[in-house]
Amino acid sequence: MKRLLLLRHAKAEPGGPDQDDHDRALVERGHADAAAIARYLKAKGYLAAAILCSTSARTRQTVEPVLAQTPAPVKYLELLYHAPPGAIIATIQNADDGDDVLLVVGHNPGLEQCATLLAREAVRPREQHRHDVMEEKFPTAALAVLDFDIASWKLVVPCSARLADFVRPKDI
Repeated sequence: MKRLLLLRHAKAEPGGPDQDDHDRALVERGHADAAAIARYLKAKGYLAAAILCSTSARTRQTVEPVLAQTPAPVKYLELLYHAPPGAIIATIQNADDGDDVLLVVGHNPGLEQCATLLAREAVRPREQHRHDVMEEKFPTAALAVLDFDIASWKLVVPCSARLADFVRPKDI
């Protein structure tokens, strides 16, 4: 089994005409939400063996409290910066099969589209509820937990994962 954790960056300062989007930092609420999600990851036992993170300031700052709770090797990848779902999935498919739990920290809309694309049709009411909440909105610092019944990340394809959890900072 493989577990994929998709984490959208936490709340960042608004962009402006004089600011590079890549350099936008987290606001106070963003730091608090990132810390809350990091504690949630640890409490639920969602411990990543490896982390793939966009190179933006806001994703790097989002992953910092996660690393404090769960030290794991991080690869900062420019290609995850505003990546479309196909690029995210290709990156996941190239992950090391020795890492059974993979955390990807990125941006919307690609991250939300990726989670929706990978999640299978819900088979139980609780799973359907998670789908409904996720499809309603994938806000900043939201976390989707997808479980795959596969031995290799290369086998990750659309509609092949069970949406095991979906949590937003306001749910914690």
